[in-house]
Amino acid sequence: MATAASTTRKATPSLDLSPVEKVRALLTPKNIAIIGASERPHNWAMRTHRNLLRYGFKGALYPINPKREEIWGVTCYHTLEDLPEAPDHLLVISPAASIPQTLLDAAALGARSATIISAGFAELSDPASQALTKRLVEVIKETGLAVSGPNCVGNINGAHPLMTNFEDREARITPGPVALISQSGGVGMLIKRLLEERSVDCGMMVTSGSELGLTIGDYIEYAAQDEATKVIICYLEGLRDPSRFLDGCRAASRADKPVVVVKTGVSEAGREASVAHTGSLAGSIMAFDSVAAKNGVIRVATLDELVEMTEYFAHAKPVRGSRIGAMSTSGGKRGIMIDAGDAAGLFFPKLAQSTIDRLGTVLGVGSDINNPLDAGFAANVSQEAYMTSVTSLIEDPNVDMLLLEGELPRTVGSARREGYLHAVNELAGKSDKPIVYISVASYGFTDYTRDLRAQLPNVAYLQGSDRTCAALAAAIKYAARKMPTDTPTRARPAGRREKLHALLDAALSNVLDEVSAKAVLDLYGVPLPKEAIARSAGEARTFASQIGFPVVLKVVSPDLPHKSDVGGVILNVGSADAAEQAYNDIMARVMALPGKPVVEGILVAEQVLGGVEVVLGTLVDPELGPMILFGSGGVAIELFKDFGLAACPVAEDDAEELIDRTKAGTLIGTFRGRPAMDRKAITSTMMALSDLMLDAGDRIVSIEINPFSVRGTGGACLDALIVKNVDQKE
Repeated sequence: MATAASTTRKATPSLDLSPVEKVRALLTPKNIAIIGASERPHNWAMRTHRNLLRYGFKGALYPINPKREEIWGVTCYHTLEDLPEAPDHLLVISPAASIPQTLLDAAALGARSATIISAGFAELSDPASQALTKRLVEVIKETGLAVSGPNCVGNINGAHPLMTNFEDREARITPGPVALISQSGGVGMLIKRLLEERSVDCGMMVTSGSELGLTIGDYIEYAAQDEATKVIICYLEGLRDPSRFLDGCRAASRADKPVVVVKTGVSEAGREASVAHTGSLAGSIMAFDSVAAKNGVIRVATLDELVEMTEYFAHAKPVRGSRIGAMSTSGGKRGIMIDAGDAAGLFFPKLAQSTIDRLGTVLGVGSDINNPLDAGFAANVSQEAYMTSVTSLIEDPNVDMLLLEGELPRTVGSARREGYLHAVNELAGKSDKPIVYISVASYGFTDYTRDLRAQLPNVAYLQGSDRTCAALAAAIKYAARKMPTDTPTRARPAGRREKLHALLDAALSNVLDEVSAKAVLDLYGVPLPKEAIARSAGEARTFASQIGFPVVLKVVSPDLPHKSDVGGVILNVGSADAAEQAYNDIMARVMALPGKPVVEGILVAEQVLGGVEVVLGTLVDPELGPMILFGSGGVAIELFKDFGLAACPVAEDDAEELIDRTKAGTLIGTFRGRPAMDRKAITSTMMALSDLMLDAGDRIVSIEINPFSVRGTGGACLDALIVKNVDQKE
């Protein structure tokens, strides 16, 4: 049994550490205390201790168990205070209820970081687990400890070296160009194995778990400043701290390190939040895409795509344009490449005449050479001729990236091909343009393949024509991105927020009818048509005559958010008599409905003619907060799913970009020779809605302006719906 530690030992406070410094403390510990050491066969503590030794951790390891003097053949300590030195890192595999006090004790002794493998916190919904979660968060904040987890499987640092992971299967723990961050331990280890199969090493791997301490944004920011990291890849199920995530992504983008993400868990919460069409379209994956792409993130749909993207960014030079040159030694494979490239939107420009002449001479053919180049006839040419062809393409001024069709050999016997590969690798090391080999289908690596691949670090080897071309398109789009910036906050008029809240409070229903909704929108300068609410057929006649024909009559009822579905709208009312009749017809239809909805009157409105109908609105994403929506008007938004989202606050550039992402944006342009519609009317309304949502706080779930009629000059909100939040915190 070790002697008690010196009573003069004092804590080293961690409260002043930055997030990056905290991650560094987590991944480069001086020593590790293993809380929950046990002799149970195959327990996680034993397996992790074995891995730390197996992969060469250089610090001291201190098993902690109050009932043991020795464990796993080494000294076991009863408490942290018994250690011969201050604990630096805790590996916690003990009952959840004991962990807050363990962290307090460790921090008092000078610990800087902890990895909590144990579960029993935020992933459970019972009151006791939620209360324990709250307490653990409080302790983490109080102590300033750098904490990964809980409910994770540990972390890896190839450069330290460190493996606080209980994985039994052999892994490569070595420096590498990839930083892998996964909220799922199982998926994280799967991704690591998939990359190892392709000879791509993760120099850093974090399984972030429930993220009650450090979050995924902290890990991304750390990887962004790590010199060895070329690409950051993430598996996400949800964002605990969206603001920190975006901070980390912006840091990575500024460092020119792509963040490639697989995100699961398309949320249904947004769809259940509102009776508005816009609310039904809410979903975190769309919101995520709209925000993430703006901040330098590439989202892929599958793990296979993630592997190809990682392979590209780990080995290829950055691409600086969209023009691609390509060469295949098979006419059939060339056809597959062309189809996949066309589907992904890749651009194969005409080669420069000097390149065509050079290739014609080298290959002994005429000048009728295309790009992509079918060099099937060159399969038996010398290495010199092959390399002259490759060099001609990479040096072509019209080419920004070169694709070469081919696979890595799986066994000895391809000396000529391997000669090509080594020569191309040497050329790629000298060129400032990326060279990428692609195979039209997937194939497995053998030990021979992996050894050969390790000798060819300057070239990316991608597999599967469709996902390869999709990866290249994403890489080109990433290279062309605008550097992310924070949207400046606009000054909002004094007192308007209070007026908004008063209007919302005055609404008796959580669904504001059209008149009440338009009163809110009018406060923010959203353009409205001429209209008045009639409470008798005579008033309908009078108001219609004052407004001018034709007019539209619409029922006003908080119980009927979608008026046209129940016959509550009549268009093209062309006379005073027709206005009276329309009023009576609408009232008769509505009052015959089951439940007899509350009717506040019939809105008589100017019928706006001409222009294009679009939809504008807002929704609240469960992860990323208030979003602005723009898309095709009427039922087209649901039928064709033609819409896009942008996060609040929305600046004019954001609004313009959002319009350009939709077919509705094309329609309001000079479509088929028609004069363009007034984009400014749309962008100013988007910014007004953004200000409205920021002023509303959590009081509004969704807003729908459908349709918004935009004309050559100006526009108008023809119908509106606002849904309040019945669970608001204010």
